[in-house]
Amino acid sequence: MRFNPAAVLAAFTLLTAGRAFSDEAIVAQRVYANRLTPIKDPVPLLADYPEFFEPIIEQTHYEAPPVVLDDAADLHVRAWRFSYNARGIIEIPNHLKASQTAVIMVHPWGIDDGQGWNTPEPAGVADFCTPDKNHLAARHTREIVKPFINAMRSKCAFVLYSLPGNMDPIRQKLYRSFTHKPTETDRREGAQELQQKLAAFKYVGQPLPTTLKLSSDKPVIDYFKQFPGLDSSAKFNNDGFWQLPIPVTTDVDVHPDDVVVYDAAGYEPLKKFLRENGVRHVLLTGYATDMCFCRTTAGFENLSKHFNVFLVGDASLATYPANKSPRFAVNAAISFAALNQFVTQVSWVKLEGAKP
Repeated sequence: MRFNPAAVLAAFTLLTAGRAFSDEAIVAQRVYANRLTPIKDPVPLLADYPEFFEPIIEQTHYEAPPVVLDDAADLHVRAWRFSYNARGIIEIPNHLKASQTAVIMVHPWGIDDGQGWNTPEPAGVADFCTPDKNHLAARHTREIVKPFINAMRSKCAFVLYSLPGNMDPIRQKLYRSFTHKPTETDRREGAQELQQKLAAFKYVGQPLPTTLKLSSDKPVIDYFKQFPGLDSSAKFNNDGFWQLPIPVTTDVDVHPDDVVVYDAAGYEPLKKFLRENGVRHVLLTGYATDMCFCRTTAGFENLSKHFNVFLVGDASLATYPANKSPRFAVNAAISFAALNQFVTQVSWVKLEGAKP
């Protein structure tokens, strides 16, 4: 019998019709009708909190069919993305199963919030880089992120918070991790040890330089080498500042079952934990939209490779140097992310049975 490649290919195609290979298993496929229906008189997006977010206004909007269509869906997430090729914004309703959804908050640093981890003086920097900007971000957390997370917690699979560093002995007592759940006694001891540890640190670094040495040839290069726009090193923050156990901010509620993710452990343990617990979808909140929210362990650049990720745009803030408001910075960061991510907003995430 002669080998017929075309016949073998046809048989294989028939055998695998409606299926596709993933990195772990064969999963079902469906044909998606990429039908773009123009939306007449579209409303601005992310316009609910104009103090924090400059609304997104684009003249061309389309409606497309749902991308996520879970059986027994009880979490409805309208989202949008931008396409240069479609020449506009595409809005898409999605229907998720809440029990397969995690809410993740990236880097809710407890800075200048009364726990004792404070911005060093006179020139130290951390988080949004000035105490005033840190306080504004904290108010954003209290007013927008905290209520959103609390509303989702009861039905979603997990609430997770990501923090820098490794799981040190103090935070091990304070927070649940992938491998450990502290007792109430542990938490009380951890809170006391955290207070003592943070209070013992000297939050004083060097002052700004009063003189610089500039060459006649390249004075601009010399100037910025000696006086950069952002220096978070021990020079201004004092040695050991970044080795302190950074706590979750008091501006959110941390429940005993909430999980803390440590950046230094890398992405693989987070991916494994979510998969082993049946999580397929992620609602991503946190800081900063242009930095940690993208690129740290729980950032969307990692998560969107393996999960259906929805950026909750108004539950995030970008850094905003040289401005007194984050409005335009977060607008720009979210708009750029929307090229390859779905973006939603707090008012577009609806749990069935939740109070209006």
